[in-house]
Amino acid sequence: MKKLKVLMLGWEFPPIVSGGLGTACYGISKSLADKVDLTLILPKSDPDFILQNVNLTGLNNIDIQNIKAEFVKPDYSTFGDVMYVPSTITPYQTEEDLPAEISSVVQNTEPEEATTTAVKQAYHPVAITEPVEELNVFGQTSLENMDANSAVIQYARYATRLASQKDFDLIYAHDWMTFLAGVELKLVSGKPLVVHVHSLSYDRAGKDSQGWIYELEKQALEKADFIIPVSEYTAKIIQNEYGVSGERIQPVYNGIEPTLKQRKEKASDEDKIVLFLGRVTEQKGASYFLDIASKVLEKNKDVQFVMAGTGNQLQDLIASDQYLQLDNKFEFTGYLDREKVENLLAIADVYCMPSVSEPFGLSAIEAAQFGVPAVISNQSGVGEVLHSALKADYDDTDTMAAHIISLLEDEELRAKVIADSYQDIEQLTWENATEEILQIFEKVVE
Repeated sequence: MKKLKVLMLGWEFPPIVSGGLGTACYGISKSLADKVDLTLILPKSDPDFILQNVNLTGLNNIDIQNIKAEFVKPDYSTFGDVMYVPSTITPYQTEEDLPAEISSVVQNTEPEEATTTAVKQAYHPVAITEPVEELNVFGQTSLENMDANSAVIQYARYATRLASQKDFDLIYAHDWMTFLAGVELKLVSGKPLVVHVHSLSYDRAGKDSQGWIYELEKQALEKADFIIPVSEYTAKIIQNEYGVSGERIQPVYNGIEPTLKQRKEKASDEDKIVLFLGRVTEQKGASYFLDIASKVLEKNKDVQFVMAGTGNQLQDLIASDQYLQLDNKFEFTGYLDREKVENLLAIADVYCMPSVSEPFGLSAIEAAQFGVPAVISNQSGVGEVLHSALKADYDDTDTMAAHIISLLEDEELRAKVIADSYQDIEQLTWENATEEILQIFEKVVE
């Protein structure tokens, strides 16, 4: 069978990575490269980074001014004339965070095969005829934030120009920052669009997330020929909060590189370590982790809590009375590089992820690789594959604390959860994930 020609739109990619999106795009690209003819367009890439069998282009490495579009493109003059393509917006910002840079702990990614059903048979191509400017991308939101939004618009403009000179059968866009480009490319090329949803505005801001990012996501989800969310949890949000029919939605769980991680032994008299790894934000339940720590320490003083990462709640938590009352039993590390993250995981005793809304939860799978049992919120996609994890609602800090105490003090329970976790992640490979993605591609181009 002739290989499909796939045009993939991404925002971040190794070695320029600020979060799980870049890691996921790398894992998918690496596995897809042998199965399709893959072209990847990024706003920024390292010209010395080469991925075998992938035509990788960073717009920062080419003279975008002189790219002549082969397609008849919509006019972007209403959005201003900006001549460079930065990639400073991170995929997981809230509306309020947009101008600010957020550093986050680089994490790995994860999938599953058993709970992923076959591609749904009901499928109907989605046609679009109106220019991108008429898609009401910004909804009722004012354009006062256009300076922040311009990066996404610039990427759409120049990625479309570059793509017009390439031969492809299908457009494959990852997360909201590439969705405008994906919709425009579908419009001007007539080729089908598949969008991969790693995170949503709803996850970051809840039901009040009616800003321009939400509108952009909604338009792209409505115009896409197929949608690949990272979990059933996210699939339900797409249907219930964005009003998209389930016939075009098929979850595919993330993958992880199969590798045996080595734990580091601690002295028997050292405190146990409970670890939070990720962005210090409301979405990730950072303040709940502080509350959980307080409740655990009321019953067991021989525990050290570590919050690794940074985000918009960090300074508020450091200044909080609750933190000041924990008597040096709670540590904020700030941003950590990959090596330091792995060093922490190698000595952690429990991993805690009290996320308010978590599309997947990459770090919980990574913790499992290190033999670290997890306590996670019910509002997370990773619970669909990490069956062994102990769970509670994100705001049920009493139950979360009780789970942590059980894992620290009950050796039999701890050993069972660790053993079951290894089994849970056994099939979570990028190879399995991309086989499912390829099935979707083939169905869309039929």
